[in-house]
Amino acid sequence: MSRAFVKETDGDDSVGELPDRLIGPERNLVTARGLARIEAEVARLRAEFAAAQASADRTRIAQTARDLRYWAARQASAELVPPPDHADEVRFGLAVTIERNDGRRQRFRIVGLDEADPAKGSLSYAAPLARALTGKRIGDTVPAGTGEAEIVAIEVPADDEP
Repeated sequence: MSRAFVKETDGDDSVGELPDRLIGPERNLVTARGLARIEAEVARLRAEFAAAQASADRTRIAQTARDLRYWAARQASAELVPPPDHADEVRFGLAVTIERNDGRRQRFRIVGLDEADPAKGSLSYAAPLARALTGKRIGDTVPAGTGEAEIVAIEVPADDEP
């Protein structure tokens, strides 16, 4: 029987280093809440990495090391943007309510890349809709999906809002 296509192991169950998670060219703007989340993730991953090392779980070590490199880089590059004190036009950190052509109203807070979760009402400042909204005022219309949306409210959100 030919052994040409049979993988042989050398007895070492090592896992190679995983490729790094990609970081885009955008600035890493963060709200205070976003920075706190990054710091918490770095702390959690450091503890997880130590536990993986203690258990000699090479797969978990590689996965955790990759994630820790990503979050440590995000922490190092984070640019904290002070919360806006007024809401005269859409800016980073503010909440904006739009009304779409079909009558749906949606409210989004403009946040950093790693804090964005549109399903929960937070939109990355680099997202196309956020870019279209930035600098606009109540009553302005912006492209939104296949239609348009009118800005109906701009607010300074509460500290505990997403």
